[in-house]
Amino acid sequence: MIDIDLDIEKGILLATARGTVTGEDYETHLAPAVERMAAEHGKMRLLYWFGPEFEGFEASAMWSDMKLGLSHMSAFEKVAVVTDVHWLSASVQGMGWLIPVPVRVFANDAIGKANAWLIEDS
Repeated sequence: MIDIDLDIEKGILLATARGTVTGEDYETHLAPAVERMAAEHGKMRLLYWFGPEFEGFEASAMWSDMKLGLSHMSAFEKVAVVTDVHWLSASVQGMGWLIPVPVRVFANDAIGKANAWLIEDS
């Protein structure tokens, strides 16, 4: 499941992953939120939090994540990923160079720092 919270005025999209994330979660929750934010604000900053309730991804979710990122690459200004899941952190850090915007990974206990980094001027 992906919970969404939008701050249209500030251009911030908070996505919180809980349980097992599916491709349908991307299609019904995250993709529409990204499209709405892009339409109403233009560039956005994404905080994607994989907190203690996150259990993992279905394969379809990983495919949907890649499709969403590629189709809306120019809509993002900054991306903060918050997680204590080692393989996820390593994946984001290893692939971050492919994303043409600043991407940083933060531990769950540093979510406040992630938010502060996200809202500071680039």
